[in-house]
Amino acid sequence: MKLNLHEWGTGDRTALLIHGLFADHQNWYRVGPALAERGYRVIAPDLRGHGASPRGAYSPELWAADLIESLPKNADLAIGHSLAGMALALAAEELAVRRAVYVDPTWKMNKEQHVSFGSTWRGQLAWTEEQWRAANPRWGSGDIEARVESMRTFDPACIEGLASGNGHDHMPERTDIPALILVADPSSFITSEDAVMLSSRGFDVQTLKGTSHSMFREDFDAFMSAMDEWLVRDAIRR
Repeated sequence: MKLNLHEWGTGDRTALLIHGLFADHQNWYRVGPALAERGYRVIAPDLRGHGASPRGAYSPELWAADLIESLPKNADLAIGHSLAGMALALAAEELAVRRAVYVDPTWKMNKEQHVSFGSTWRGQLAWTEEQWRAANPRWGSGDIEARVESMRTFDPACIEGLASGNGHDHMPERTDIPALILVADPSSFITSEDAVMLSSRGFDVQTLKGTSHSMFREDFDAFMSAMDEWLVRDAIRR
C-alpha cells in the first residue's frame, strides 16, 4: 500500500520519521524541522489507517510492508516510535537503512497487555482536547493539537491490528546496523531484562530519565540531545 508522505528540508542526507498508534506525520512537527536544520531531507509517512493514508487490514507485517513499498532505500537515519518501532525493525533490512532509532518500541506484548492496552486505547477514542491535556500535562500545545487532529482520521480497527488479544513477540534477534533504543522511564514495553538482552544483541540501549512513552513530546530537548550524542558516538566509532 502506498502511503501519504510529508517532507521537511532538502538536505543531502535522508531521515525517515515514522509515528505510532493514533498519530500521523504531525507527530513530528518539532522533530522533522529540527532534523531538516541538521541537513536532512526528512520523510514522514502516515501509516495505513492513519492520517491521509488508505485503510485496509492491519498487522505489524502489513505496516512494515507499506514502509518498504513507500519509502526510499538507503536512508541515513530512520526513527520509529512505538508501533512504528516494531514496523521499522521488520522493514529495516529491506529498506537498507543505515542507522535506526527505536523509540520505546512495542516489540513485545503479552496477552494481558493486549487486553489491557486495547481497552485503554478504545476508551481514548472519544477523548476531548481537555482530556488529552489533563492526561499529558507535559505535552506542548502543538502536541495536543496534533493528537486531536490525528484522531479525526484514525481508523479504530488499527487497535485490533496491534493488540489482537493473543500477544506478540517481534523482539529482534540482532541488528546489522547501528541502532539506538530510547526507553521510557519506566517502559511498559522494554523491561530491564529486555534491555540487557538487546544490548547483548548489538543495540545501544538508553533510558531517557524522567520520560514516559511519548518522550519526544514530554522532553523534546532531552530527546534530540540523546539522539545527537548517539550519532556523534557512532561517527567516532567508524
